[in-house]
Parts: sequence; C-alpha cells; structure tokens
Amino acid sequence: MTTPPVALTVAGSDSGAGAGIQVDLKTFAAHRIFGVSAITAVTVQNTAEVRAVHSVPPDIVAGQIDCLLDDFTVVAAKAGMLATAETVEAVAGVLLGRPLPHLVIDPVLISSSGARLTDDRAVSIYIDRLFPLADLVTPNMGEAAVITGEPVTNLHQMEQAARAINRLGARNVLLKGGHLFGQGEAVDLFFDGDKVIHFAAPWVDTPNVHGTGCTLSAAIVSGLAHGTDLPTAIRDAKTYVHRALASASTWRLGSGHGPLDHFEWTFPRPHDRATDSRSG
Repeated sequence: MTTPPVALTVAGSDSGAGAGIQVDLKTFAAHRIFGVSAITAVTVQNTAEVRAVHSVPPDIVAGQIDCLLDDFTVVAAKAGMLATAETVEAVAGVLLGRPLPHLVIDPVLISSSGARLTDDRAVSIYIDRLFPLADLVTPNMGEAAVITGEPVTNLHQMEQAARAINRLGARNVLLKGGHLFGQGEAVDLFFDGDKVIHFAAPWVDTPNVHGTGCTLSAAIVSGLAHGTDLPTAIRDAKTYVHRALASASTWRLGSGHGPLDHFEWTFPRPHDRATDSRSG
C-alpha cells in the first residue's frame, strides 16, 4: 500500500459540514490525500444561518500546527478562516519559523451575505505576514476589494486587483469571479506576476453553493500535494468544483444554501478539465 500524501488545513469548523474544516477534509479524501487539521474557530451554523462563533485561543491554534508538523511530513497546506487578528498573527508566526511547501491562503474576510468577518488589523497582518509565505492567494471579489481598497465588479477590475495583490507580496493570485452573476460562465482570473490566465467553467444554476471557495482551495492543495504544477492544479480544481456543483444541483439538504457533492468525483480526466484562455 502506498502511503498517501499529507495536507494540512488551518480553518474553522462548520457544524453544518458545508464549508471549513469538514469540507477541506472531504475534498482531500476525494483526491486521495490524508488530511490533518488545525481548528481556528467553532461555529454554530446550518445551511440557513450562523448563530454563533467561538474562536479557539491563538496559542492553541499555533500549538495544533506545531504538534502536527512535529509528527507528519506535510507536503501542501491551506489556511482558511482565521477568525481574529490575533489568530492571523499566531499562524503567521508559526509558519514563518516552519515554512510549509505549497501554502494556499484563502483569506476568508467576507461572509456569503457580504458581512465583514475580520477587521482592518487582521487584513494588514494577512498582507504583511501571510501573503509573502504563500504560493497562492485565493480571494473572492469582495475580499479583493477589501484588500486593495478598490471596487471589483468586472473582469477588468479583477485583473487590476490581482496585479495589485501581487504587488502587495502575493506571488500568485487566483481571483474568484463566481460572484459575477448573469453570465454563462464562472470565470476565475489567475496572475503569476507575469501572465494572466482565465479559468472558465459553465455556470451552474443551483442554490447549493455553500463551501464553494473552501472546496476550490482544498482541491488546489490536493493537486499540489500530488506534485501537479500550479496552473494545472487550479484547472483540475475548477473542474472538480464544477462537477461537484452540478452533481449537487438537485440536492435538498437543509433549508438554505446547501453543500456541494464532494463524494462522487476524484481526479478529473484530462478531457474534462475546465478550459482556460490566456492574455497578457
């Protein structure tokens, strides 16, 4: 039996299991990755609402990461919801002393309803301390607007924002355009400091979108853990998310925004990969 690669997720727990730690581990498992986790917060939520959030003390978050790295050879990792400025600082402190290969930062700054989840101090720590440690940063449009201080509502502004985030220290940026409603495709924009690539997949009209961003970043980490190059890992992850959305489009789990179907699909076949178009 071949030992599976190990990937780490540092994120919050979703009691409804539609996002966060639970979805990261499901996605890792679907990609034949052994997932380990450091929990940053415990949420009281279901598909319809978040009733409460309890942040884990920052030293416990840092201790979880240290403990895991003392025992496992982690080949790729992601950081999702870090909840507080103090936790962002603690995670940055650990990772500065113990750099992780293939680190993906999914800066969970804004809820799906548009509410700010972190204050300006936390955003500054993300930019100053975490972005330079990451192989990839994956904000959505609202988060990109918070990071850059500029509106992000169309593809042109997405490219400008990705370039600005790159200048702030992020080596590679994947700006998620899923919130560009009214178009026939879901387009994400990748910028590596040199070239821009648009990753597109057909739009799936479904209310079951809870955890889409978590799933995408975890799937990218899975590809990187298997040794895939970054653009291919993004392309495969985009395909995985599209198929998980389409497969769950008729689900009725809960009364709100339901989860994706993480179970049926593993590695995308090459001819199933999402298309991309390249520009300057």
